[in-house]
Amino acid sequence: MADAVGMIELTSIAIGFQVQDAMLKAADVRLYLGRTICSGKYIAIVGGQVGAVKASVQAGLDAAPDGVIDHMLIPNVHAQVFAALGQMVQVTNMGTNPSLGVVETFSAASALEAADAAAKAANVTVFRLHVAMAMGGKGLVCMAGSVADCKAAVEAAAEVVKAKGLLVAKLVIPRPAPELFGESI
Repeated sequence: MADAVGMIELTSIAIGFQVQDAMLKAADVRLYLGRTICSGKYIAIVGGQVGAVKASVQAGLDAAPDGVIDHMLIPNVHAQVFAALGQMVQVTNMGTNPSLGVVETFSAASALEAADAAAKAANVTVFRLHVAMAMGGKGLVCMAGSVADCKAAVEAAAEVVKAKGLLVAKLVIPRPAPELFGESI
């Protein structure tokens, strides 16, 4: 498991290839996701040891002549972030009345930061981290837990994103319909 995650989000697919190449050649990192996303953008997400990810992200930024929308580096990333990014989390054992917390962002990179902040802030399960596909380039973080935990996690996540000016929406739904925890999100 990686200690850190880094991401660069770009306006250009061609520059995205260039940036991803530089990131992968700069350090011993694992490519978690490198692809085109909605609105003709490109994202590259890497993981590994903190120093390697930092060097990789810096090399990617240095290789981008322009077109960087957002970027981030999270040292000591919470383990839930990778599972949620891979859509591998199912909401189970949350008691009889779990709440749903949602944070929507204008960038994919800020959604990763929001997911990490939420997972570290309260006892929630981050079960979805949807970055940009079929969403016009936005990011979406979904979490489950008690009302109080979801409120604390959503607030922590929203603060990180709001500081970048990239918050679209944040909410907590007490006792949502069970289908909201399903695969359709």
